[in-house]
Amino acid sequence: MTTLNKKFWENRYLNNETGWDVGTITTPLKEYIDQIENKNLKILIPGAGNGYEFDYLKQKGFLNVTVIDIAKHPLETLTKRNPENGNQFIQTDFFDFEEHFDLILEQTFFCALAPNLRTNYVEKMYQLLTNNGKIAGLLFNFPLTEVGPPFGGSKQEYEMLFKNKFSIKILEKCYNSIKPRQGKELFFIFEKK
Repeated sequence: MTTLNKKFWENRYLNNETGWDVGTITTPLKEYIDQIENKNLKILIPGAGNGYEFDYLKQKGFLNVTVIDIAKHPLETLTKRNPENGNQFIQTDFFDFEEHFDLILEQTFFCALAPNLRTNYVEKMYQLLTNNGKIAGLLFNFPLTEVGPPFGGSKQEYEMLFKNKFSIKILEKCYNSIKPRQGKELFFIFEKK
């Protein structure tokens, strides 16, 4: 299996091998953000890539948003679009990051991690969230593969993985996926127990 480290991701951006990047926020996350009333939430976007979710949150009046990514290149791109917010973009390994958030937005970052890190991901999300904090976003819904990223998974796998640390509020087929991902995504909201 390919080592999915900083060098791997940096090379993907430098070689423009970013098939997941659709150039804008996707409909499911946009519509989820549209219904959030509390603009003071402390929000994290891990593995954000070019950070279109950040741009949209900023446009909607959210000010307390942190973006992290292991690769430098996408954060530089995000900083060029938002020079006044550069201190909110942090290059780091997700598993080394320490802070607390009310909401973490998940745009299939989970499915870009090597499957053997999934239990670590759940534990780290639990640590990063405040009491009653939430993770919300998208997970891929296709059979788990050995080749990736992305790596797939199923509703049943995700339920088993998260149920001990999170209350599963929503985990269902995404009705408003962008066309290339229709039928391949689950929308979820998990609340820290």
